[in-house]
Amino acid sequence: MSGTWKTTGLGTSELDKLRAEMEAEQAGTPEAPKPAAKPAAKPGGKSRNRRPGQGPGGPQVRGGRPRTGARVAAVQALYQSEHTGEPAEAVIQQFLSHRIGGGYEEGGVPEADRPLFGTIVRTAAKNGERLDGLISQHLDADWPLMRLDPVLRALLRAASAEFAEGGGQPPARVVINEYLDIAHGFFGGEEPRFANGVLDALARALRPEEFAAGRK
Repeated sequence: MSGTWKTTGLGTSELDKLRAEMEAEQAGTPEAPKPAAKPAAKPGGKSRNRRPGQGPGGPQVRGGRPRTGARVAAVQALYQSEHTGEPAEAVIQQFLSHRIGGGYEEGGVPEADRPLFGTIVRTAAKNGERLDGLISQHLDADWPLMRLDPVLRALLRAASAEFAEGGGQPPARVVINEYLDIAHGFFGGEEPRFANGVLDALARALRPEEFAAGRK
């Protein structure tokens, strides 16, 4: 249903409670400096390890998971592009030259699938207006896209780019689980739970054949 925040497995009363908790926390927390002029309400709290001007520090991805590393780098790159106003292609080149292969403490990603990283960021940038519209369809009217934490916004954009352009591979549920792992690395509050519902709704909208009756 357009214009609502769809969260699989949560009843209406639980959704209302979760929104109330996030709004109460926001109301009682001093507003942090923002990386851009646009207001960014933060459901659940602050993202971990963010370095202004560099993009958010990412979760500590275990060795041997270059595709996960690519997704972490894509979230960082999309955050940086929005934060600084740099074109996505310029940010991609910065990451390929300096950030991928670097340490997490420096805002880098030690290991990443470079082609996948580039594909995610380019797809998100090229189709930004369309993907933002799709994401917005699955957000509550009280939590529009531009009120979300900018790291959460970047994560939803990266995931929606994969759903839209992945050609069915990897399966949508794999993509959801990957971005949920990343969300848990970036956030310590309610954001992963919030992301779970939105990611599930996006996957069902963009990959409906994977959720057809009789398929698990």
